[in-house]
Amino acid sequence: MKKDYYEILGIEKGATAEQIKKAYRKKAIEYHPDKNPGDKEAEEKFKVAAEAYEVLSDADKKARYDQYGHAAFDGGNGGFNGGGHMNMDDIFSQFGDIFGSAFGGGGGFGGFGGGGGQRRMKGSNLRIKVKLTLDEIANGVEKKVKVKRKIQAKGVSYKTCPTCNGAGQVMKVTNTILGRMQTASTCHSCGGTGQIIDGKPNHADAQGMVMEDETVSIKIPAGVADGMQLKVSGKGNDAPGTNSIPGDLIVAIEEVEHETLKREGENLHLDLYISVAEAALGTSKDIDTVNGKVRIKLEEGIQSGKILRLKGKGIPSLNSYGSGDLLVHVNVWTPKTLNKDQRQFFEKYLNDENFIPNPEKSEKSFFEKVKDMFS
Repeated sequence: MKKDYYEILGIEKGATAEQIKKAYRKKAIEYHPDKNPGDKEAEEKFKVAAEAYEVLSDADKKARYDQYGHAAFDGGNGGFNGGGHMNMDDIFSQFGDIFGSAFGGGGGFGGFGGGGGQRRMKGSNLRIKVKLTLDEIANGVEKKVKVKRKIQAKGVSYKTCPTCNGAGQVMKVTNTILGRMQTASTCHSCGGTGQIIDGKPNHADAQGMVMEDETVSIKIPAGVADGMQLKVSGKGNDAPGTNSIPGDLIVAIEEVEHETLKREGENLHLDLYISVAEAALGTSKDIDTVNGKVRIKLEEGIQSGKILRLKGKGIPSLNSYGSGDLLVHVNVWTPKTLNKDQRQFFEKYLNDENFIPNPEKSEKSFFEKVKDMFS
């Protein structure tokens, strides 16, 4: 069983965003690899603390975690996993600024900095929209998309920055009334990476980068919704330098409207129209679901406004087990025009007691049905 994220950071569930950040900084400094060289246990605690912070510092993820616990992120893909997928590169690129001042202004470890302050560059993120049908959302789908990424050109080479000698920072000494003061600032020549271009092909830009098309496969889990964003790590733009890491591909979900089904959270709604004759005699109808058509039986004497609930025929829950329901709203269609024979038929039975509305007390009103539907 995974340990509770609040317990990992040593805070209460009602902690504020500032308290969460402060608690994470304390843990990150305590278990930072620069302070615990070669200590695998400390490294693991460093990663776990980052995992907890990634979830609790994100309002949406925190809300899901508070409701479902670790189950909120089980079985997800591309950005629905909480923080368990994070490695050292992810941690220092995303959160290094939180505890960096305790380690000479850089994240430390693995090229991100340490005492010298060398900064590891991360490429910019790319953003795309992916349109999904309701059927694809209900069942999950793998999409292949073509993206134009900025990557390092073949043949580009880098060398140690002569201005900062690879430190990523330059020191400045200033004479003050209190004496000589030494301050560090990011190297303007290399931008803090400690490297500059040594050679590049003619078709590359000034940073040694070129644009390239790449087909990316995106696994989209069942249950996503319009406006949600998934992250495909490492499929954004590259950054210059031998120690750089690529950005991410952010995928925004766009839901295509279904012809007959309307979505409301995990439930689906369907308006089913039947004739007066079908309502009186009873009938069977083939209706749409997200998994193909199914046949339902309507008993004789069914009333307009009746709601039939098909359990489990809605959208799967993204972060928990089970699926929503399909709610079939029965509407009796009244003919707008009548021919002579039809008119005579209805006139014959106009005052027949069997045709006079006489709802039983046990039959719920429309508003009661709606209330029951959402309870």
